[in-house]
Amino acid sequence: MAEARGQATRCDPVAANRVAKFGAWLSLAICGVSGSLFAATPPASDGALDRPNVVLIMTDNHGAWSLGCYGNPDVKTPHIDQLAAEGVLFARCYANNAVCSPTRASFLTGLMPCQHGVHRYLGANEAQIGVNAYNTLEEFDTLPSLLAAAGYVCGLSGKWHLGGNLHPQEGFTFWTTKPHGHSAGFYNQEVIEEGRIRVEPTYLTDYWTNRGLEFIEANRDRPFFLFLAYNGPYGLGAAMREPIRNRHEQTYSQSTLPSFPRTKPHLWNHHYGEWVGDIEVIRKYAAEVSAIDDGVGRVMDALKRHGLDDNTLVVFTADQGLAGGHSGFWGMGDHTRPLTAFDWTTHIPLIFRQNGRIPAAQRCNLLVSNVDFLPTMVEHLGLTRKKTEQPAMPGRSFAAVLAGHQIDDWDNTVFYEFENVRAIRTDRWKYIERFRQSPNELYDLDADPEELENLIDRPALAQTQADLARRLHDYFRRVADPRWDLWNGGGSKSGLIMRELFNHPGPARRGG
Repeated sequence: MAEARGQATRCDPVAANRVAKFGAWLSLAICGVSGSLFAATPPASDGALDRPNVVLIMTDNHGAWSLGCYGNPDVKTPHIDQLAAEGVLFARCYANNAVCSPTRASFLTGLMPCQHGVHRYLGANEAQIGVNAYNTLEEFDTLPSLLAAAGYVCGLSGKWHLGGNLHPQEGFTFWTTKPHGHSAGFYNQEVIEEGRIRVEPTYLTDYWTNRGLEFIEANRDRPFFLFLAYNGPYGLGAAMREPIRNRHEQTYSQSTLPSFPRTKPHLWNHHYGEWVGDIEVIRKYAAEVSAIDDGVGRVMDALKRHGLDDNTLVVFTADQGLAGGHSGFWGMGDHTRPLTAFDWTTHIPLIFRQNGRIPAAQRCNLLVSNVDFLPTMVEHLGLTRKKTEQPAMPGRSFAAVLAGHQIDDWDNTVFYEFENVRAIRTDRWKYIERFRQSPNELYDLDADPEELENLIDRPALAQTQADLARRLHDYFRRVADPRWDLWNGGGSKSGLIMRELFNHPGPARRGG
């Protein structure tokens, strides 16, 4: 099968004021390319002094389609749009899994679930809270651990959902988070501060922003890493049935928000099919997106106010996407039966911005994945990996794009793994395979971008299907760690949704 490599690899800058308008994005040139106390921090190493501060803003269950800079005309996101206008927007970034904990683990380690062992969201208790709690990433290099080793002071404000939640992990010295990963609501919710759980009356989106700003204020004179990890917009469960109480209630109270498709629910909906077209849920999701945008604006204002704008790398992304009626689905790939790998639930925003170092007003069309994030950060920031006994990162660095260069030999292929579902996605094709379950799937994304017509086993596509299957099998044969390779008898650090299909359903702990 002929695959596109290095297509449209040149980035063309456009005027920032043109980019800032929603419609202008469609005509842009495509490129291929701890609590309340602050712990004492050792002096920064010489290497860190020449590196920028890093602010990683990550949202929860957030489809790229909901942002103005990705073409949405209804949802108000002026600050995120401005971030994109001043940096590089990756138009085709995909999560390698459907749910929170695995995708977050992949962002921070650069590894696939079959390498880091977190195959599903961590359930209540499990590794998160209680006598069995532990950090599921403890044996790996991670972005925060590498930055801490390089002399950065590291702070988390928001959702962790990777284990050992009561106490700072991975080099963090400032730590405020949630006891568990799910979001029952945004008001009067439990948070962790100084190793204790308490109820926080402040609207959580504002609370995470407030604490993040405290961290920036306290550490403005040293290299810092802030992981600002919102639990919004979320889009699921009781949180979406709360009345809108943030400042955007009037903004959306009468809006019909037509960018949320009103399609017939797909037969594979297991949860939330009845939410397709539900105007109250739609307005709530939009309001939560806009509240995050407010937080982004406050962070950018604080950086400018403290004179940190030119020396801070800001990254905006999401752990995984969410369908808001697209192709008849609401929710994520775990809200379907069988489990699925549709683009609507994996397409995520990814924006890099650093004034004076990263070129402005760039839109990059390389096909990238969250496993490419850590290799890129390692190269861009000049970090050195510390732990030798761990799997090799399968991702690829696109740091050259952030430096304003083109990449001529990038292979536009990404891979996906969610329990008994594995997939390969190229420019044109997506092939999905299931372990001990049917059906397998094949989609021609050029002709069928909504993935509605399964072409599996079509005689005319037999060679295409065979080539994709071979590449999929070769990839996982090469990268999988036998201990966490579910398809070949490995286990899981988390529970599993489809546990009846596997011999070792977990949860298991490294060395346990």
